[in-house]
Amino acid sequence: MFIPCAVGYGQILIIAVVVLLLFGGRKIPELMRGLGRGMREFKDAMNTDYSAEERKATTSEKKAEPKESPREEEK
Repeated sequence: MFIPCAVGYGQILIIAVVVLLLFGGRKIPELMRGLGRGMREFKDAMNTDYSAEERKATTSEKKAEPKESPREEEK
């Protein structure tokens, strides 16, 4: 069965060689680390319920605001 968009082992090997030539052996671990961090941050952002955090922040800000005391006028 022929799949026109399938990537085989030969194509993956060629892509790996081109990436190695472009970036060099020292840069590839740094690139992969950065990619991993980005994916982790994206996953954490997808799993975080920001609406609950926003509600907490607004209620804690209201509680933390000092009440204004009336100024005493100088006589």
